[in-house]
Amino acid sequence: MGEAEIAVASGTSGRSIRTVTLNTGEFRVVAVPCGADFAVVLSQNMAPQERVLKKLGAVMLLFGLAGVIGAAAAGWAVARNGLRPVRRLTRNVERIARTEDLQPLPVEGDDEIARLATAFNDMLVAVSASRDRQRRLVVDAGHELRTPLTSLRTNLDLLLQADASGGLGDAARHELLDDVRAQIEEMSTLVGDLVELARDEPLRAVVEQVDLAEVVDRAVVRARRRGAELTFEVDTEPWWVTGESASLERAVTNLLDNAVKWSPPGGTVRIRLNHGTLTVDDEGPGIAPADREHVFDRFYRSEESRSMPGSGLGLSIVRQVIERHAGNVRVDESEDGGTRMVMQVPGAPLVAG
Repeated sequence: MGEAEIAVASGTSGRSIRTVTLNTGEFRVVAVPCGADFAVVLSQNMAPQERVLKKLGAVMLLFGLAGVIGAAAAGWAVARNGLRPVRRLTRNVERIARTEDLQPLPVEGDDEIARLATAFNDMLVAVSASRDRQRRLVVDAGHELRTPLTSLRTNLDLLLQADASGGLGDAARHELLDDVRAQIEEMSTLVGDLVELARDEPLRAVVEQVDLAEVVDRAVVRARRRGAELTFEVDTEPWWVTGESASLERAVTNLLDNAVKWSPPGGTVRIRLNHGTLTVDDEGPGIAPADREHVFDRFYRSEESRSMPGSGLGLSIVRQVIERHAGNVRVDESEDGGTRMVMQVPGAPLVAG
């Protein structure tokens, strides 16, 4: 018994709890008062509790390690399953890049991966459409270039043979040279049209305010030179648009050239610009209703126009330019039974400040 237990027995301390180390081990000693000058003292060996605590620590360590391993395995499985659609999408994208097969990707579920696959499919559709347009343009251009190239080569062969034999007169030589010059001009026009159609991009952000009435006036001056025997009636009002002056003038010029080409000698071409709507009327044979929805297609030429000069690209350029300016163009019948081309471009009667 130590001083702590004596203090409890004498009443100077309420109780005592302490650990005593002896040769036989550690003991927990508890003393509580029991009457005057008496105390009850209990002691217990700590070895059994130590063994239990060690066993409990080992069990907790094993369960903790098992929990960590289980959590890691579950996290790996969740991550693997969650990234499986990403890996599948990556494999499909790599396959498309390798094979250039633009078939749409399968879409499963409605999560973010599915939205990504849907957006990628939309991009594939746009790329496929662009590639198809490019392929059609190349095929059609090759077809249209074949005829003038063949004719040009034939005329050059005739010139070479005539020079070798010396049997070609001056008049025939001049006729052949004029024919060659006309074919070269036709090819130059065709190449220029192809370059314009190859600009399959939206309107640039850096543009300017353009008075469509001035554009029409410049185009009419050019059209008068091509149709000197025709009468041009022009009625325009100021209409300011945001766009490219050169491309707009090209579109208007193509409309007027089409009217000049189909107008009879001594005919009248009427041009009217009112509140952003440009109307071009001619007195030609008109366009059949079945052909009206195709006249703006690339290289499209009706049966009546196959014997006429041209490449079938002029009205296609008109539609492309006007669509880049957020407008529209259509074909109708004029009051005289000819063709009416109607072009609309958004803008305002006054220049934007």
